[in-house]
Amino acid sequence: MSEALFSAPSLRILYDPERVTAIAPEWLDPSFWRLRRDVVDELGGRGQALHLATPAGAAVLRRYLRGGQAARLSRDRFLFSGYERSRALREWRVLALLRARGLPVPAPLMASCERSGPTYRAGLLTELLPETVCLADVAGQLASDDWQRLSRVLREFFDAGLVHADLNARNILIDAAGRWYLIDFDRARLHDRPVRGDRMLARLHRSLVKLGLDEHLSGQL
Repeated sequence: MSEALFSAPSLRILYDPERVTAIAPEWLDPSFWRLRRDVVDELGGRGQALHLATPAGAAVLRRYLRGGQAARLSRDRFLFSGYERSRALREWRVLALLRARGLPVPAPLMASCERSGPTYRAGLLTELLPETVCLADVAGQLASDDWQRLSRVLREFFDAGLVHADLNARNILIDAAGRWYLIDFDRARLHDRPVRGDRMLARLHRSLVKLGLDEHLSGQL
């Protein structure tokens, strides 16, 4: 993949010119795709992720939304402190670095930061990982080898210095060939040294327990 930056008054868009041949800010707007009837599926989540059929191929669009008490003030606006510090552009950078290191994550296609006074809105478009399901939906059906492969993949991420802000059973995908992927790198950080991963694994274990798994299964990680 490669990277290019589109700049306009109050707008920055990072994109991959090898996949996105013409800049169209409306690609980051869910209503644009709904009007075109190109929404294949609604994937849920606070970011209202959408599976789209785009000219760049099957993709996932996620708008950055606030949760909890903060959502009462604004559902989709965040305090602006610089375009490069916006959540979408930072997530793009993390994805690009992880892919450059050969780690299994979706390719970023577009990321936007749209400023309005002291606040901004943001969106991220990534490729859709084909024929994948999330760990939450198949955890009870996995063989011991599957768990061992997942453990090795997670260790590769930790060795690369990744701190995932929300490692849970819905942010881990497996495809038909048994390959594992991580998604949703909002607020993730990359260090220049390996990290232990204990807190992230504890968070993942809690999400597995909520699925009703016994200690033997959740303990394999």
